[in-house]
Amino acid sequence: MDRVKQDARGDDRRAPHRASTRRATGSPEPGDAPRTGQYRPAKPAAQRVGEDRYRPGGRRTSAEPLSASWKPRVEASREKAAPPQKTGIAKLTGTYGWRVYALPILVVLTVLVVVNTANSPAQPIAEQGATPGVESAGGDAAGGAIDGNGEQAIPENPATPVKLDVPTAELPNGSPFTQAGTGQWHVVPGTGPKIGTGKLYTYTVEVENGIDPASYAGDDAFAAAVQGTLSDPKSWTWDGKIALQRVDGSFPNPSFKVSLTTPETTHRADACGFQITFEASCYRKSLGRVLINLARWVRGAKAFGADMTGYRQYAINHEVGHALGNQHVGCGGNGQPAPVMMQQSFGVSDDYVSMLNDIPGGDKGKVAKDGRVCVPNAWPNPTPKQ
Repeated sequence: MDRVKQDARGDDRRAPHRASTRRATGSPEPGDAPRTGQYRPAKPAAQRVGEDRYRPGGRRTSAEPLSASWKPRVEASREKAAPPQKTGIAKLTGTYGWRVYALPILVVLTVLVVVNTANSPAQPIAEQGATPGVESAGGDAAGGAIDGNGEQAIPENPATPVKLDVPTAELPNGSPFTQAGTGQWHVVPGTGPKIGTGKLYTYTVEVENGIDPASYAGDDAFAAAVQGTLSDPKSWTWDGKIALQRVDGSFPNPSFKVSLTTPETTHRADACGFQITFEASCYRKSLGRVLINLARWVRGAKAFGADMTGYRQYAINHEVGHALGNQHVGCGGNGQPAPVMMQQSFGVSDDYVSMLNDIPGGDKGKVAKDGRVCVPNAWPNPTPKQ
């Protein structure tokens, strides 16, 4: 009985039996070549058994030893050859990309700019803006450096003065004032309603640090004068094209800043300048500031005589007029109110004001020497309709 069971399980005993059966019956086994009518000798049993071992789905018996396939598998992934080492420009390009080509171009452009700048004639400071220092529209010259508090400080580089014989432009005698402050300003707290119906311009009221408050009655008095003047219906909101509103320091970017400033600060080239040796206020676009000269605020102008309130209203309206885009004009006719954009700090006579045309960067003939003399006036619209 043990012998029968062993014969039933052993493949090495069944294999000769299948071979003899196949020879006797002529039936093909799987994997045999098809018959072609030509006699082919039967394969040895050991070879057929070996083929049966590797037939897909075939069962390997425990009696057969493990062995490697006669047809080794080709590995799908083979080790790639190491890329060649990059040298020179190829290595730089691989590391920095397009910057390798951009750097030489930038170097060439920089050299060209330096050569061009060195060969260009220097521009006078007065030509950087329209008549700096003479109640001008200011200019676009770069502002001063930023101080530790984030304020824009004005560098100390005064222009060469030009002396003119304009007797009405001299600063009147009067009360003392602070000659020099720190070159930085602080915002006076306070806001106001929107005045007017046209395009809105916002402004802050500021005072230079280091000014003795006794000379101008303090920050609140100056702020009240500025806001009261610009809120008056005779000021720039009169025709419905412009609206003005006072804001405080929490407003990030006001349209301009109305700043009470000491003479020494206004004399600096990046402020009003001092080409004409008369005290003056101005608007400097690069600073975004209307610079009201403290000397004029305290002393006024000879054309206005003792009318200090009228002169201060004129100074505010004139310089804010520059911030709104207005330029200088001359007298419209003898005995008429002077246009607010006439340079009344120097006089109300066209013959005097026309002298300012002769300085570098002056008004270039905007005011003719025609003998006309006006009367002082502080307002853009001095006679509003009732």
